Amino acid sequence: MRTTRLETAVLGRSPLGAHIRFLMEGPHGNMIHSTVPPTMVGRACHFRTIDEYWFVLSGAGELWRRSPDGQETTTRLVPGVCVDIPLGTSFQYRCTGSEALVFTCTALPPWPGDDEAVLIDGPWVPSVGTEAGGE
Repeated sequence: MRTTRLETAVLGRSPLGAHIRFLMEGPHGNMIHSTVPPTMVGRACHFRTIDEYWFVLSGAGELWRRSPDGQETTTRLVPGVCVDIPLGTSFQYRCTGSEALVFTCTALPPWPGDDEAVLIDGPWVPSVGTEAGGE
């Protein structure tokens, strides 16, 4: 059994640009805390092997998703909203408010490493650096 406190969790950067804290890691999945600063637009991608589940804690944003069959949707991200990103779904997110967009993200199975994310062109121009995890 483990317990993690947000303020002591290891800091990182997702390959899409969000600032993250590693909350929990287990044999079947893991959880991070993600922060997307105001005006930031993340890189678009799809994953090679995982599903993700997000729960929005604070802030406001948008999530674009395109399923493998081509169906597209844009979802408003506000506190209390929970979304899934099934394997093979292309997606991109952005913060639309004056405060950071903050959400938890659970990956199943566990996140295998930054090469999991296959970068693609999305509907919005990213506002982070061009290298994975960079500024």
